[in-house]
Amino acid sequence: MKITAITPYVVNTDLPGLPKEMTDQYCFVRIDTDEGISGWGECTSWPNRGSFMTGFGVLQIRDYIIGQDAANTEKIWREIFDRWSYLGGRGLPTAVASAIDIALWDIKGRALGRPIYDLLGGKFRDEVRLYANGWFTGSTTPEEYGRDAARTVAEGHDAMKLDPFLGNGIIWNGGNLSHEAEQKGYDIVAAVREGVGPDVEILIDAHGMYDVPNAVRIANTLHEESNIAWFEEPLPPESYKALAQVRQQVSAPICVGERLYTRWDFVPVLEDGLADFIMPDVVWTGGISELKKIATMAEAYYIPISPHNAMGPLQIAAGANVMMTVPNFYRLEHCTSWIPNYNHFLKEPFDFHDGKLKLSGNPGLGVDIDQDKIDAAINEEWAAIAG
Repeated sequence: MKITAITPYVVNTDLPGLPKEMTDQYCFVRIDTDEGISGWGECTSWPNRGSFMTGFGVLQIRDYIIGQDAANTEKIWREIFDRWSYLGGRGLPTAVASAIDIALWDIKGRALGRPIYDLLGGKFRDEVRLYANGWFTGSTTPEEYGRDAARTVAEGHDAMKLDPFLGNGIIWNGGNLSHEAEQKGYDIVAAVREGVGPDVEILIDAHGMYDVPNAVRIANTLHEESNIAWFEEPLPPESYKALAQVRQQVSAPICVGERLYTRWDFVPVLEDGLADFIMPDVVWTGGISELKKIATMAEAYYIPISPHNAMGPLQIAAGANVMMTVPNFYRLEHCTSWIPNYNHFLKEPFDFHDGKLKLSGNPGLGVDIDQDKIDAAINEEWAAIAG
């Protein structure tokens, strides 16, 4: 089965709760074959129009892939990775590889009439446990966060994530919050804890905004006051030694990995015991093939995996298919306020219920993209550039 066409689509989205410069486009990729079977992948990236970068990357690589056998996922993945190796093979190249890899697995499943999870070893579970992000849209005060958190639990969730400091306008400057902004963040998390009770897991996303002393202080205060279940990305991702310093001084569990790309970036995290959880992103780290490899590596170290999942619907479908097969799976992220937008591009909606996702069992990714909805949402700049 030969690849005949690879088409990236940068589409506009309507995502509540975040400014347009942060979340304004998805990037989907369609691969067609000479047997009439097509597959879809995703390499959405944000903030700051990242999906344009990944879309352009697909345009740059596709002539080298067209004509190849669609079954050769490993070979094609490696060719994409190696082609950019002199500029650094991880990041933009692995995002491009992710979309193509996901689409090729979708084709495999459709050709064989089986869901991807069957091709990866079969089901380890019947449903995928979730944690909620994006449940706090519109909340600004601790009282509003507490109210929305209680509502989210009532809807069936028993784990939720937030960054209580992001709304205070922090950008990376070592994480030097004012005293008032820092205290407001503590008050927000305390209100969430009061709203959900002692048994619900509260996950804190630090967005890599802090230096070592600020990360240590904030993580320990949140853990002591509100018993957080993890402190995510305490530092920018570049320094493993700095992460080791935080790890040694922080009482809260540590989660890292959304900006670590491929199995190689995770080697020091696992070998040096730098995290309690890892969170690779299936549309950035290298797709289904790479996510499965990273999960297997983590299994050998008894580290649970919880994929980062704050992009589009095919990210959810791809990550969920892999996590169906993984014994060391913890939870899959999803943004509750974005569910209508996820479903907008699908012919049939996701089956989210009671804090879980049930996959359809249909061939490939198990979801069908609505081509008409894609075409109607094409970004105007992208249409002018990509033709």
